[in-house]
Amino acid sequence: MPLPFEAIVPFVLITTMFGVTNLGYHFTHKYRNDGKPPRYNLDNWDRALIDRDLRMTGSLRGQNDELNAPDDFKTNSFYRIYKKVL
Repeated sequence: MPLPFEAIVPFVLITTMFGVTNLGYHFTHKYRNDGKPPRYNLDNWDRALIDRDLRMTGSLRGQNDELNAPDDFKTNSFYRIYKKVL
């Protein structure tokens, strides 16, 4: 039983679109994590270290091996300031 040629065009189109969206998702996921694998099952300690890394390096996934913290690290705070809800 031969393959009808009318079915090839939609099949190729759908397969190509799935491939393009997969590559786009992969690129954005890798770009967001600075090329590192994603983090799973984060607890409060991990979130505190992520916030510290963000304040020290400016990146959520960046880490720094310098002995002294930058000067900006002294003035920015770990605590979040929320607006008063009336």
